[in-house]
Amino acid sequence: MESFSVSVIIPVWYEAEGINERIEHVFQRAAEAVCSPAVEIIVADGEPDASTLSAISRTDVVQLACPQGRAAQMNAGAAQATGDVLLFLHADTYLPVGAFDLLHHALQQEAGRDGAKAGAFTLSIASNNRFLYLVSVLANWRNRLTRTPYGDQAQFFIRSYFEELSGYAPIPLMEDVEIMRRIRQRNESIVMIDSPVSTSARRWEVEGMYRCTLRNVLLRLLYGAGVPAQTLSHWYRAMKG
Repeated sequence: MESFSVSVIIPVWYEAEGINERIEHVFQRAAEAVCSPAVEIIVADGEPDASTLSAISRTDVVQLACPQGRAAQMNAGAAQATGDVLLFLHADTYLPVGAFDLLHHALQQEAGRDGAKAGAFTLSIASNNRFLYLVSVLANWRNRLTRTPYGDQAQFFIRSYFEELSGYAPIPLMEDVEIMRRIRQRNESIVMIDSPVSTSARRWEVEGMYRCTLRNVLLRLLYGAGVPAQTLSHWYRAMKG
């Protein structure tokens, strides 16, 4: 992979307040990269009023209004992407120092082995709370054991491979787990980059650390047991409320 072009796709839902800071963060990481990547940012807004798009100050960001739903938004962003690599970045997640060099090296190394065409970064939660640190440690242990990283770990794919997979499944929940499962079912490898992304602790802080963690664990177990994502979505909204 001599040339290295990356489309960073950010699905958003009422993120107007922090979207410009997130965009600048991505461009700063790209500017720091030794591999000189060509980086485009696509913001896929599922809000009815597209308020996050209205708040974007830069003109070199692709702004995309699309149907609500993270899977639908990410697939819409991927359909507009021009990069050879697709990097799906949640709006509350920050890339590590050297992210694009790490990504380039990982895919280049795997390409030489005819290996992984998809992967993710390691997880860290932006909090000094010891419980949340334990949550991230256990999540990373599980990820390395099962090779099914979550979406908040900045999943990435060679674009042609993502298209071969037909993108994320059109389900309301667990689209990140589902696509990694499909890759594993194909007996194809998933690369894990050791350097962690930093994910905001806001959902744990708003919903309660123990409640949020228990809910996430239960949803994952139920999905693994075969409960449909549509059913889990109803339960998720009820538990969240």
